[in-house]
Amino acid sequence: MSVIRLGSGAPWEGIVGYSRVVVRGDTAWVSGTTATVDVAAAHPGDAAAQQKDLVPLTPRTLGASLWTRPDVVRTRMYVTDISRWEEVGRAHGEAFGDIRPATTMVQVAALIDPAMLVEIEADAVRGVPA
Repeated sequence: MSVIRLGSGAPWEGIVGYSRVVVRGDTAWVSGTTATVDVAAAHPGDAAAQQKDLVPLTPRTLGASLWTRPDVVRTRMYVTDISRWEEVGRAHGEAFGDIRPATTMVQVAALIDPAMLVEIEADAVRGVPA
């Protein structure tokens, strides 16, 4: 079974040596994604807005490999301020509430740009029953 690696063109992919999405069979793994516009953080200071921007990125990124939001079975959220867990969690819940993937939210010291407050990863399996 072959492995497919998809990139987004973000400058960090080549520097760090990673793919935006890695696909093998019916499984896809989406690398950590932040809310950016032209490689700059979107919505500086607003963790909820960054999370809301991120959630559509996950299915759009997966869509390149024919996955949809209901195929997401796990997410991981990295936040720079865990005291803002509820606003980030609510944005995640608005997008995934009916799907209810396994998830983790952890605080990290920093992301690649200090204006980035939230990063999300996702794992998906094509054809997961609802």
